[in-house]
Amino acid sequence: MTLLLVHGGLWEAMDAARFWGTPGITAGLTSYGVEVLAPDRPQCASAWDVEVEALGELLAKRAGPVRIVGASNGCTVAVLLALRFPELVDRLLLAWPATGDDAAANERARTGLVTRGCPPDAVESLLAGGILRGVTDQELAALTRIRVAVLPSVPENPSHQRKTVDALLRSIRGSRELAGCPEPPTPAFRNSTQYLDQLVRTIVEFVN
Repeated sequence: MTLLLVHGGLWEAMDAARFWGTPGITAGLTSYGVEVLAPDRPQCASAWDVEVEALGELLAKRAGPVRIVGASNGCTVAVLLALRFPELVDRLLLAWPATGDDAAANERARTGLVTRGCPPDAVESLLAGGILRGVTDQELAALTRIRVAVLPSVPENPSHQRKTVDALLRSIRGSRELAGCPEPPTPAFRNSTQYLDQLVRTIVEFVN
């Protein structure tokens, strides 16, 4: 069994080491005997499909099963990978899902994308979607053949709102909520070993 970690960020200076490695998550999971893949997402992808193609090359080489943890905006990539590779992916954890169905959140994200040089057409493409950016609510509802869980940001914040967790739980039949915590790159997570231990145990219990 392989665990694929898909880090957060959207046209930001974010990579797998900063999101999963430095906070201790990768090492924590490995200590439990979990085989971890933690690739870098393309930082300036013009469309979600570009990211799916890049990470999909890793999945295509696996015999399966693969379990995926998507984080923040990485939840979009995780869902699209699960839909693209239904024969390989059998469990999906959507952690700290980025809020995509909120005008204020999208306007903040749009401003950030433009500031970082994202072309206007790509901006609108990346922000389009429903509960999650880049994914239709119908696609979420189609996740019926795999086990899905949602891990909220606790406390919630404007970019990771509680209403998004609730909407995902309603839309994905059979999904369940796991114990939440702050996102790993934040000081609130890094300054508490309690959150690291809790998150690692939660992920291990889910994927096993």
